[in-house]
Amino acid sequence: MSLSLRHALAALVMSASVLFATGSTAHAATAAEVDGEIAVPCWIYTYKPDADWYFPATTSPKALVYLQHGFSRANDNVADLARKYQAAGYLVFAPTLPSADIYGCTVNNLGNNTVFLNSVAAWIGTATTSSGALATSYASAAAKAGRSGSTLPTSYVLAGHSAGGEAVTYIANRLRTTYPAAFANLKHLQLLDPVKSIFGSNMATGLTGLAGTSLPILTISSPPYLANSDASGTVALTDLIDRDFLGVRLTTGSHCDAEGASTNALCTLTAGTSQAANVTALQTLAVNWALGTDPSYRPGGAYYQSLLSAGVIETLSGN
Repeated sequence: MSLSLRHALAALVMSASVLFATGSTAHAATAAEVDGEIAVPCWIYTYKPDADWYFPATTSPKALVYLQHGFSRANDNVADLARKYQAAGYLVFAPTLPSADIYGCTVNNLGNNTVFLNSVAAWIGTATTSSGALATSYASAAAKAGRSGSTLPTSYVLAGHSAGGEAVTYIANRLRTTYPAAFANLKHLQLLDPVKSIFGSNMATGLTGLAGTSLPILTISSPPYLANSDASGTVALTDLIDRDFLGVRLTTGSHCDAEGASTNALCTLTAGTSQAANVTALQTLAVNWALGTDPSYRPGGAYYQSLLSAGVIETLSGN
């Protein structure tokens, strides 16, 4: 082989190697967690609550998971579950909403928090607007995570624990009535041992409005006891949504299961310590139900049936 031909072949191989390397790293990224904030109107003020962003190790997340904590909790209490979604390829947004506020701007309903939740729903409803609160918060977080120029996913999952379950139910219905384009991109409503507020009708309003839609609504609940107000949110779900499958109850579950390793004594002292098997089951089902494409995690599927046979879960359906 002539020297010139060898040089030509070497150059060709090097060019191909560079091209291959460029292509193989185009979608590579490093998972990142960013502590940010987001603006939301509250009465005559604008609040800027803490908002955590979890970027997956891909530049093409499967969907945006809005993960809402419960009463007297904060976003760091759901960090363990957020990281499970993140590891599965989801972008996670976890804000901290007040549990007590003189203007009623709370995650739980202490009288009438619907005006505030309408503003929270607008985060998703105006997500495609560059000047919207969610897009603005994302842009700032993305810059810190080394993702400048990227955009929010167009598919959404709403997940809420405890009072957060009631909140995201109301928000989902608000999207249906006020932001139909955003509602069309809502792929799943996930209720993690939801609790209905003792005031107002947010849970019932949300579920009644969603009852006639095809939006997947699934819960992972614990047995009725004081910590979850006798499973008030789960009872409302199974009473108002008439479907063959509405999720599962962890037969020995704790209200703290959704918080996993990021729970603390404030939860466990009042709700009991979680069992590792229940936390694993909840996290596995929650992550794999998010877009609901793998039958292994539904009734009849291998993983689901293994939990059912072992007595870890029981199936919930509408009345």
